[in-house]
Amino acid sequence: MRSCNTPAPRLTPVAALPAYNIARILAGADNCPMTVSPWQRRIQRAQELASQHPFAAEILGFYIHVARFQENLHHQLGAALPRPSASVNSELTRAELAELSSRFEPFLAVAEAHGPKPLAELSHELHARGRDFWSELLQGGWTAHSPSDAHGILAQAFLQPYAELLRSRAPLHPIQTDYALCPFCNRKPALGVLRQMGDGGARSMVCSFCVAEWEFRRIVCPGCGEENDQKLPVFTASGFDTIRVECCYACKTYIKTVDLTKNGRAEPLVDELASAPLDLWAREHGYAKLHSNLLGM
Repeated sequence: MRSCNTPAPRLTPVAALPAYNIARILAGADNCPMTVSPWQRRIQRAQELASQHPFAAEILGFYIHVARFQENLHHQLGAALPRPSASVNSELTRAELAELSSRFEPFLAVAEAHGPKPLAELSHELHARGRDFWSELLQGGWTAHSPSDAHGILAQAFLQPYAELLRSRAPLHPIQTDYALCPFCNRKPALGVLRQMGDGGARSMVCSFCVAEWEFRRIVCPGCGEENDQKLPVFTASGFDTIRVECCYACKTYIKTVDLTKNGRAEPLVDELASAPLDLWAREHGYAKLHSNLLGM
């Protein structure tokens, strides 16, 4: 890992995770153009990265199952709950909660069958709790700005497609703050993105919940608003050429940014997931992640 004038520190080796057999998807007629959804792009990228990074194959394999479920849920909820909603800052209505809780059991089955062992065991336990408990869990996951435990992480992973659906139905109104907050749902970002603009890169933040993307100044900490570039080191590591670990000496937080100027085929949500060794390095050096990603990492 390196910064502009800093020798590259060693990354702690990560034990290889079990390989995951990822099935092919997106089959179609050779001569039939097909619209590719955001989830399908993410799945394709997860398959690619799983073959490149064996240590990430298990978690990416699980993510593929989650993404398939999320895409189906997104379509189902769009048809079942057609009325537009302007925000996700209020509690779920009775109709929303009934619709969501009725679809939570299949999600638990996916997590139990394909998730890492602790998550699979938790999903198995939740199966027995019943719909009343699920409704309470989902309501709490909807209003919490950051999940506090494994239950909350599971709930927000299930709820994310609905948050993304509502955000897609409403215009974004940029807000000016000293630190990064989603202009739609007021949550912290889970990652950043650099996109080509002129001779350089324009920086955006990606919401940890509704996946909104909004512009954010490049030389400023998204956690505390620090603007002194001497307190904002950026680290990279071989093997993760598209990922920047952007740290802040002032608040001791970090965020990973996916540099699309280096690889336009990268999918930010997936590439961030596949770079777990960089999270280990940052934590070993005293930094806390600004916000966890979709899978609570």
